[in-house]
Amino acid sequence: MIHYRSFRNTDPPAITAIWRSRAGQNGMLQPVSVDLLEQLVFGKLYFDYPGMIIAWEGDRAVGFAHAGFGPNHSRDDISVETGITCMIVARPDGPEAEVLAGLLERSEAYLRQRGAKVLYGGCVRPLSPFYLGLYGGAEPAGVLQSDAPVQSLYRQRGYQEFQRRLIFRRQLADFRPRVDRRQLQFRRCMSLQITVDAPTRDWWEACTTGDFDLTRVELRVRGSETALGQVVFRSMDAMGPSGLVRCAGVLELYVQPEHRQQGIATFLLGEALAELNRDGYSMAEIHVPENNAPALGLLGKLGFRQADQGIVFRKEA
Repeated sequence: MIHYRSFRNTDPPAITAIWRSRAGQNGMLQPVSVDLLEQLVFGKLYFDYPGMIIAWEGDRAVGFAHAGFGPNHSRDDISVETGITCMIVARPDGPEAEVLAGLLERSEAYLRQRGAKVLYGGCVRPLSPFYLGLYGGAEPAGVLQSDAPVQSLYRQRGYQEFQRRLIFRRQLADFRPRVDRRQLQFRRCMSLQITVDAPTRDWWEACTTGDFDLTRVELRVRGSETALGQVVFRSMDAMGPSGLVRCAGVLELYVQPEHRQQGIATFLLGEALAELNRDGYSMAEIHVPENNAPALGLLGKLGFRQADQGIVFRKEA
């Protein structure tokens, strides 16, 4: 018989074991450790014990769900009106469907009890209080395509597809920035301002990305202090068959509205990728909404290829 209870201080090893039981599932960082979960999940300022629900079969933990909240409008605190089931995981060697359903039901009950007016299934920035660096690759991308049982569960519980996130990757060994007349003009009159270990810009960003080394690349007209656009990426190095593989996850690509549709984004991202290549990075990853046609066109120009996708689900509380 399955029983459920909220988080206790002695539970991190059990949650780690549940996570490790999903070894081989796309998008889940492995091998995870108690220390890493403490740093990126349990140690967050807004981690709430009742929001972490654990399923037990006898004395064995067989699944967990983690509920949390997005930021308020000023990004200086959480807003309990926006509830998120951030993760829901069950061991593959147990009653998986029963466990997932029971966990989601209890996650929803917790969020409603705290005052949530809308419920999301899966994290996506800025509604991503946890699991950056642990699930989804460069950043959380809802529920990944490889996690079909959880996607199916959300649909059964009345959630609608809110956003589909496409995950693109680009090997950098053979990368070269585009060369045409416009790009050459940009190179003559513009420069990059690169800030390593870039400071976070508000409380929410500090809470969600402060554990990572961020690099900000700003594009400026020579002699000006005003940025036309910027790229922000984080290191997401991983172990490969031949050792450490240096990877970069693009968290933000932004061009000021008055400078869009001029090729500036192509130049900015291309130059940033070239810098990554020179710094020894071998791969870059970026996530974009499925309906963002300009971004998809840009990534195609620069040789990115789709590697995965995720879905963010939503329903009224």
